[in-house]
Amino acid sequence: MYALLKPLLFRMNPEKAHHFTTSIFVFLSSIPGVSAIFKSVFRIQNPKLERTVFGIRFSNPVGLAAGFDKQADLYNAFSNLGFGFIEVGTITPKAQDGNPKPRMFRLVEDEALINRMGFNNQGLEKAIANLKKRNTDIVIGGNIGKNKITPNEKATDDYIACFEALFPYVDYFVVNVSSPNTPNLRELQDKEPLTLLLNTLQECNNKKPSPKPILLKIAPDLSESQLDEIIDIVKDSNIAGVVASNTTIDRKGLKSVHQNETGGLSGKPLTQKSTEIIRYLHTKSNGAFPIIGVGGIMNERDAIEKLEAGASLIQLYTGFIYGGPSLVKKINKAILHKGL
Repeated sequence: MYALLKPLLFRMNPEKAHHFTTSIFVFLSSIPGVSAIFKSVFRIQNPKLERTVFGIRFSNPVGLAAGFDKQADLYNAFSNLGFGFIEVGTITPKAQDGNPKPRMFRLVEDEALINRMGFNNQGLEKAIANLKKRNTDIVIGGNIGKNKITPNEKATDDYIACFEALFPYVDYFVVNVSSPNTPNLRELQDKEPLTLLLNTLQECNNKKPSPKPILLKIAPDLSESQLDEIIDIVKDSNIAGVVASNTTIDRKGLKSVHQNETGGLSGKPLTQKSTEIIRYLHTKSNGAFPIIGVGGIMNERDAIEKLEAGASLIQLYTGFIYGGPSLVKKINKAILHKGL
């Protein structure tokens, strides 16, 4: 079905196509009996796929990456497509429109996307209202960020606000300091501000009766010395793990007419780079913390390579758009076949 719809969707503006397809899917999933049909088609239930990572049990290791369900209004419907977890956001304290349109571009020749969305979302209040409508037992992660107007020296306040407000409604948190689409955000990856941010969040977390896992999402453009610093910071702050990686600002080897658009590049050009980062972090840290592998998973082989490189879980975004919902099932079948 998706193969028939894809040529039509790819003629549409990417952002409009996203809203069009997701709204239709949410509507169809609301029809009695349809969700059960989707589950029967796309889900694989097998104990060999289950795994416990940072204290949470996942029905399978294939998740939907942040950025797809920005407002936390799609996860109930998309839980029918066989995902083991869904990460909502990036959520900021206040609603913001994001960057001017157009701000998403398909690089079809490169099997990639460039986006400069800019954390467009409806803010904490709307996200919480949507999360209160949760009717699925799928694991939900909360990806949190700062508002564009918040200066970096006050960024910690935004992350704390998101953490405290979302705490009752998500199962784990991801601290996003690595998007290239919010001015100066990546400066928060520097050792001093990042250490302060993560330690402050952990202090808040440890005051809870049952703390929840906090992970850090990093950019794929970090040097080895910067990755070494990340390893030290993760260990010292005792956060639960790392999401590797966000979109890249690298443009090497692209063919598309859109290659010079500003923003973060995702998809096939990121496949090898993100896998190398996963392998480096896993090897250099001696497997000291779990890694969620994301970036350029376009097929089953890419997914297996991420897991073999040291990822405990993986996430899809651009590959899901290019490959359709059947990709989730194909990957889970491949994981079973490989015995991973």
